[in-house]
Amino acid sequence: MFICTNIVLLMNTSLSVISEIKQGNIKTLARTLSLVENNISPSATILRELDSKTDVKVIGITGPPGAGKSTLVNAITDHFTQQNKRIAILAIDPTSPFNFGSLLGDRIRMANQFNKPNVFIRSLATRGALGGVSVKTIEMVDVLKASNFDLILVETVGVGQSEVEIAGLADKTIVVLVPESGDEIQNIKSGLMEIADCFVVNKADREGADTFANNLKKMVHQGVKELSVFKTIADKGLGIDDLCNWMMKSDIDNQSERKIFLFAEKALKLIQQEKMKNIDKKKLRDAVREALKNDNFNIYRFADEFQSSQN
Repeated sequence: MFICTNIVLLMNTSLSVISEIKQGNIKTLARTLSLVENNISPSATILRELDSKTDVKVIGITGPPGAGKSTLVNAITDHFTQQNKRIAILAIDPTSPFNFGSLLGDRIRMANQFNKPNVFIRSLATRGALGGVSVKTIEMVDVLKASNFDLILVETVGVGQSEVEIAGLADKTIVVLVPESGDEIQNIKSGLMEIADCFVVNKADREGADTFANNLKKMVHQGVKELSVFKTIADKGLGIDDLCNWMMKSDIDNQSERKIFLFAEKALKLIQQEKMKNIDKKKLRDAVREALKNDNFNIYRFADEFQSSQN
C-alpha cells in the first residue's frame, strides 16, 4: 500500500511539474533540468511522462575550437528574439578526463543574452562523452522541448570525428568552419560530411574566405545529399538572416526518415547508458592501477574480469 501511494504521489508530482514547464515556468524548468542532470527523483518519472513527439525544432551547432560557434549562437539568438521568439540554448563544455571538472565558459561568452526574458541558457558538461553528447544532453533537450520554446540550440564541443554524435540529437546540424580551414579542406573528415546539413564559413571577412567557401560548395555538391553553405561574420551580424531562414525551413521529404533515425539513435544511447550505469570510473581506474602491477597484464582479460565483477 505504501509503495502504491508513493507511485501515485510521484506520478502526480511529475504531471504537475510537466504542466508548469509547458506553461513556461522558468524556475520549474531550471530545477527539473538539475534533477535530470543529477538523476534525482522524480526525474525518471518526469522523463517517462514527456511527449516525445513534441514538434520543437532542435538545431545542433558544432565545429572546431575557435570557429566562433558561441558568437554565431549569439547572433542567431539576437535574430530570433527580435521576432519575439523564445529560444533555449544548451551549451555543452568539455569535461576534463582527469578531474571531471568543466569550465562551462559559455556562461561568460553569452553574457549579453542572460537578461532577455525570452532566452533560456543552460550549460552542461560532456561527462566524458567524446562527441560532446551524453545521455544527459538527450534527456535535458527533451525536457526543454516540453516547454514553450520556438527553437532549441545545442552548441557542442568541437572534437573531430566524434562530433557525429550530434546527428542523433538535432533536427538539423550546422558545422561551423573558418577560412583558415582552407588548407585542410581535402582532409575534412567524412563523418562531418555525413552529419552536416549545412556548413557555415564564419569570420568570412578574413582573407581566403570566398575561395574556401567556393571550394567547400564544390566538395559538398559531390556528396550523396545536398548541403547548404553560408558565409557569416557573426560578430557583425552579417549573413545571419539567410542562415536563420534555412534553419526554420522544413525539409518535408526527409522529415519522416530523419525522425526515425533520431529516435533510434536516442534509444540506442539510453540503452547503452542503462547497460553502463553500474560502471564506476574511479573504481575502474583503481582496478587498472592494481592490474598494471602484474607482468602479464592484458587489457582484454582485464575488461572481462572487471565486467564480471560488476554483475
